Amino acid sequence: MNDRFNEIIENAEKDLFNDFKSIENIALINTEKVLNAFRAHQIALRHFNGTTGYGYDDIGRQKIAEVYADIFGAESAIVSPLIVSGTHALTIMLFSVLRPNDILLSISGKPYDTLQEVISGSGIGSLRDYNIAYDEIMLKDNDFDYEGIKEYFTNNSKVKAVFIGRSRGYEWRNALSVEQIEKVIKFIKSINNDIIVMVDNCYGEFVQTIEPTQVGADIMAGSLNKNPGGGLVNAGGYIAGKSRYVEQATYRLTAPSIGSEVGSYSAGYKSFFQGLFIAPSVVMNAIKASMLFGQVYHNLGYDTMPLPHTQNYDIIRSIKFDTEKELVEFVKAIQYASPIDSHVTPEAWDMPGYESKVIMAAGTFVEGASIELSADSPIREPYIAYLQGALTYEHAKLAVIETLKYLGK
Repeated sequence: MNDRFNEIIENAEKDLFNDFKSIENIALINTEKVLNAFRAHQIALRHFNGTTGYGYDDIGRQKIAEVYADIFGAESAIVSPLIVSGTHALTIMLFSVLRPNDILLSISGKPYDTLQEVISGSGIGSLRDYNIAYDEIMLKDNDFDYEGIKEYFTNNSKVKAVFIGRSRGYEWRNALSVEQIEKVIKFIKSINNDIIVMVDNCYGEFVQTIEPTQVGADIMAGSLNKNPGGGLVNAGGYIAGKSRYVEQATYRLTAPSIGSEVGSYSAGYKSFFQGLFIAPSVVMNAIKASMLFGQVYHNLGYDTMPLPHTQNYDIIRSIKFDTEKELVEFVKAIQYASPIDSHVTPEAWDMPGYESKVIMAAGTFVEGASIELSADSPIREPYIAYLQGALTYEHAKLAVIETLKYLGK
C-alpha cells in the first residue's frame, strides 16, 4: 500500500471511528442472540449429519429451522438447501399465501427485478397467470406513503397481502429500517388485522438487532447466500414467520400431502449452523466495508448511498458514477480484487430475470454469494454500482485501493 492510498484509507477510517463502534456493538448483541439460541436448542454434533432418501426424522433439518425461528422471533421457520435463491424463497412465500382473485399490494415500490416476472410474467406460471392481481405504492421521501396506503385499502377490499422489500433493489434510496417496517405494520393492522404482511428480508439480516418478524411481520424470506449463511453455506434459503403461513409454505416447497415431513440433504448441516453462528460478525465486516467505500468515494466527490454517518439498514452500498466507463471500470476492479477468478474480465450480459443488461463482479467462493465482496449494476442511466458484502474488512480495504487504481485516482 503506497503512502497516498494509505492516507486516503486512514482519513476515511478516522471519519468512521464512531460508526464502526456502533456496528461492532450490534454484532455483539446479535452474536449473543445466536449463541443463546444454540444453547436453548442444545445443538450437538449429531445435528450436523446428513440424510438420504425421504429424510424422515432428519434432526439436523428440524433443529436448524428451530434455531432460525428462535433468532428471528418467529413461531416457525423453513431452512432448506432445496431453496435455490432468495427469489425462489420469496416465490414460495407468495404462492403459499395468495389465491386466485386476491390482490397483492407492494407498499415499498417495485420489487427487485427478478421478482417482477414472478408477479406479472405471462404464460410462465406467474401470479398473473393464476388471476392474482398486483399493485404497488411508491415510497414517499424514503418512507411509506401512509395516506396512499389508507386510500388504497378504502377502495380495494380484496387486498390479501402487503409486500415490503427491506432492501432497495436497483433504486437510489436507503434501505428500510425495522422501525419503519414496525410502524407501517401497526398502521396496516389497525385498518384490517387480517391483511398478511410479507417481507423480503434479503440483505437485511443481522444489520440491526431486531428482525421484521419480531415487530409484527407475518412471514418473511431470504437467501442463505446472503447474510445468514455467513459465507459458508453453499446453497439454500429460509422462510420464517407465523406457524400457519410457514406451514402453507412447506406445502408449496414440497407437496400438500408432504410439507416439512421429508427432505433429505446428504451433505449435512454443519455449514448451516457454523455459517449462522458467524453471520453477525460477517455482516459487521460487510457493513464496515460498505461504510469504507462510501466514505472514501464521498471524500472524492461522488454521491453514495447511504449517506455518510447514517445507519446502514442493509449491506449494500450504492455509488453513482458520471459515465458508463467509470461504472464498468469500478466493477472490473472489484473482480480483480476477488480471490476467485481475479483473471476474469466481467462483461455486461442479458441475465435471466433482469430488464437491462447487467454487469457483475462475483469472484466468490460460493457462486453468486453476495455476502462475499461483489458488485453489480444494470447498464443504464444513472450509472450506479451496487456493492455488497465482504467476509473480511481487510479484503474490503484492499479492494478500495484497486478501484481507485482502475479509476486513475
